[in-house]
Amino acid sequence: MAAATDNTPYFAMLARMMKAAGRRAASADADDLAQLVAIRQDLDDAIIAAVRGLRDSEITWQTIGDATGTTRQAAIQKWARHIE
Repeated sequence: MAAATDNTPYFAMLARMMKAAGRRAASADADDLAQLVAIRQDLDDAIIAAVRGLRDSEITWQTIGDATGTTRQAAIQKWARHIE
């Protein structure tokens, strides 16, 4: 298994950008809101890709559940059908 990368600064930047996108859409028009809503699917796809990669690296469902604030069973129910 590869060494873990500290993605904390990257994800902090991404969170700031998402908040800024919300502020920008709030002062724009409905088309900008539609674009912001479309990003939700991109985020869902990214989460599935991350879970798939972790499972491929033999990370347990328990660890994934802990990381996402759920139980092992809830993590399996939410993502297993997307990756297996």
